[in-house]
Amino acid sequence: MHRVLTIAGSDSGGGAGIEADIKTITALGGYAMTSITAVTAQNTVGVFGVHALPASFVGLSISTVLQDIGADAIKTGMLADEAIIRAVSAALPADIPLVLDPVMVATSGAILLPDDAIAAMRVLLVPRAQLVTPNLPEAAKLTGLKVVSEDERIEAGRALLAMGAAAALIKGGHGTGALLTDYLVTREGVEVISMPRIETRNTHGTGCTMASAIATGLAQGMDLSASVHRARRYLQNAIATAPGFGAGHGPVNHLAAG
Repeated sequence: MHRVLTIAGSDSGGGAGIEADIKTITALGGYAMTSITAVTAQNTVGVFGVHALPASFVGLSISTVLQDIGADAIKTGMLADEAIIRAVSAALPADIPLVLDPVMVATSGAILLPDDAIAAMRVLLVPRAQLVTPNLPEAAKLTGLKVVSEDERIEAGRALLAMGAAAALIKGGHGTGALLTDYLVTREGVEVISMPRIETRNTHGTGCTMASAIATGLAQGMDLSASVHRARRYLQNAIATAPGFGAGHGPVNHLAAG
């Protein structure tokens, strides 16, 4: 059983954040460990409160887990503020693959990361990442580029590589059209991954789920492309079989087959 440490916020509704990460890692056969950056009061309709944990405690929880149990991959999600980003950066080992999900805005529209924290993420975490997994709004925010056309999305991926990331997955979930297309941009080239778009309101936690699934694949020794493909299939099934909970953006089915 391979070990995945997720560093993220807790979602009281269970569909995103730490809760989604644990479910995903477990469903795909990994062992999930956590460092919680913040607790939230949220449901499928919105985020009604965020309480960040002290940055020093976040750093302590990371180092405590790694010193004893270790990890085969690390995934980051909502990091709440600049101080936590700095603490996470200081605690991350250089030799463990990092999947950076740059969580900035909730599906409901709530802002989850202020501008000073985004600037710190660009400098401190993007260069450490084996993979950065922004959705379209996050890719635009991180790079300052438009991400409407295919060429623009690929260019945003290359901009993240120029910032130091080993690879970028520009996700197409916020796009339009019958096909959902992701662009896996590496120094070797661009891989286009397309699947039929599922029209549904049940998309809460999809970014967290995708990044955790990829991190689990990397922990299990899969190469990056194989990890991304399995994660996309898993998420597609999870969306298609979503339980339909809540009045807003409902959670996916994390027990779906990969």
